[in-house]
Amino acid sequence: MDTQKEVISTNWIESLALEEITMEESGVINFSEHLDPLHMLEASSIEFMENLKERFEIYVGKFNELRSNQGDNTKAIKMFKISNTVNDFMLFRNSLKLVVARRSADVISLGFLSNAGGLFAARLNYEPDSTKKIHEIRAHVGAFNNIHWKFNGEDVDVDSLVRHYLTEFIKHTAR
Repeated sequence: MDTQKEVISTNWIESLALEEITMEESGVINFSEHLDPLHMLEASSIEFMENLKERFEIYVGKFNELRSNQGDNTKAIKMFKISNTVNDFMLFRNSLKLVVARRSADVISLGFLSNAGGLFAARLNYEPDSTKKIHEIRAHVGAFNNIHWKFNGEDVDVDSLVRHYLTEFIKHTAR
């Protein structure tokens, strides 16, 4: 018998309880905010970016740990928060940056920026060259305001996205 239980997120009910408490204290009532897709998209994009950032931190930390075991810290990947943004971030190594940014509540962009000024996307298995300047992950609002993040019309798996982009970044910055 499988004893593992599914982890259920209670974030939405916690937010609902806090909103009700705030409403009671302030006297301001908003009965239809939960029907506004823009409000839902804003929250979803922030959460999606946090998930991306968390995964990148885990994998970059492991990569740097394994590289430092070789006694060479000059090959470490550095991760920076982009100032004046909610949770945009970038990776940096050997004059190449991987920038992950929320362009709007429903668009997250990923792209490489070289010191020479070139902007390009990660290669894809069905594209021989990077034809697009950046890749965009777009939100799709479904029934009951269920939000799915998609790339080229397909649902995005965060681990697959991070693995692909981090592999491209490491391959491009290896010297």
